[in-house]
Amino acid sequence: MVEIITSVNSFVNNIVWGPYMLALLIGTGIFLSVRVKFLQIRKFGFTMKHTLGTLTDKDIQDKSEGGVSPFQAVSTALASTVGTGNITGVATAIAAGGPGAVFWMWVSAFFGMVTKYSEIVLSIHFREKNDKGEWAGGPMYYLEKGLHMKWLAVLFAVFALVASFGIGNMTQANSIAVALETSFSMNKTAIGIVLALLVALVIIGGIKRISTITSYVVPFMAAFYIVLGIILLAMNYTAIPAAVKYIFSCAFNPQAVFGGGLGYTMMMAMRYGFARGVFSNEAGLGSAPIAHAAANTRGAVNQGLWGIFEVFFDTFVICTISGLAVVIFGLGLPDYAVNGFGGLEGADLAIAAFTSGVGSWGGYAISIATVLFAGSTIFGWSYYGEKALEYLLKDSRLAILIYKVIFCIAAFLGSIGSLSLMWSIADTLNGLMAIPNLVGLLFLSPVVVRLTKDFFIKGMIDEE
Repeated sequence: MVEIITSVNSFVNNIVWGPYMLALLIGTGIFLSVRVKFLQIRKFGFTMKHTLGTLTDKDIQDKSEGGVSPFQAVSTALASTVGTGNITGVATAIAAGGPGAVFWMWVSAFFGMVTKYSEIVLSIHFREKNDKGEWAGGPMYYLEKGLHMKWLAVLFAVFALVASFGIGNMTQANSIAVALETSFSMNKTAIGIVLALLVALVIIGGIKRISTITSYVVPFMAAFYIVLGIILLAMNYTAIPAAVKYIFSCAFNPQAVFGGGLGYTMMMAMRYGFARGVFSNEAGLGSAPIAHAAANTRGAVNQGLWGIFEVFFDTFVICTISGLAVVIFGLGLPDYAVNGFGGLEGADLAIAAFTSGVGSWGGYAISIATVLFAGSTIFGWSYYGEKALEYLLKDSRLAILIYKVIFCIAAFLGSIGSLSLMWSIADTLNGLMAIPNLVGLLFLSPVVVRLTKDFFIKGMIDEE
């Protein structure tokens, strides 16, 4: 059965992440960037001011009936965005595609900032309230109400529902189990049982409980990892220039760098860089806008700016730390150009990199970071799956309860499963989700342009 699943997934994955998908993914980001005149560059300072700069504004951050505060919404989105893709995903990308994959992550993120901005703008603009008085939005709503393509909206919702068990659950649970087993010799089965129980305690409370928990966990875990990364880079600062040069060299001519030893190609670097980049920052995936739709925000563009911040923080800060750590570790291995990382490929590779970079305590610290990142992602994605199911079934309280039970069981199964197969399946599901969402973004780009122009021409925060 495993061989059949692997074979089918490999076939679909090669189609989904082939040249056409990569062109659609990056092409959409380029197209949208041009249409909004590279908003991510010319309004970067404004974006930081109206995202991070508003965190102390109680009038903005206070939640009200029917929704959560903008920061709680972005915390839920960041909880799912800043996950093991930032640690394990970067490590697997480098192991599979070479150090050049880091460069293509950066390229993906640069254009992805506007892609995610556009997703959130459309999500807020086309959202609606459900029968519980809560805001509901996301690609399924703007595909139906904006593009008037119900079948495409349903397709996205189905892919999102299934993906919540892969990208948002089993891969995360597996990373937690590997990290704790590697650093603390804990039993994977025991880890899976405890994790399933913890997930159940959190997700039963819905978006209110999830957003409250993530608003506390996300800032702490981000600060923890950044401090850890700064310590590693400070202790290995002499190796940073060589690592950066290596990343750029491998991005364009990996065979020359490795002498053909590892068999990396530029296409592999691009493929894994883009795929893991999307896994990490979720730009183009259509998942994060589901969380943002729950915010009591002053307007679509105002909340959309958080999308630019999310991708910048996720990839250019967190993923860069992880990428440099792994590349520096690889450069320190005498037989790297021949044998790669000696079989290390995921959380174990990240742990080895930090252990090598800062000492034995670094491995324990990265394990803790992995647990925090992965755990928060599981919470965030449980909400995405729930909202996708709500869209499909409307009156779905019993179905959502069953979904939550299965979601908890999946967390247990992910803890004891195969890493490589689950990551491959997650990549496939990511691609399937992205296709209908990217189609919607392309055809609804005039709406994004209009709302953006109205917002900045008026020179005020509240455009609605």
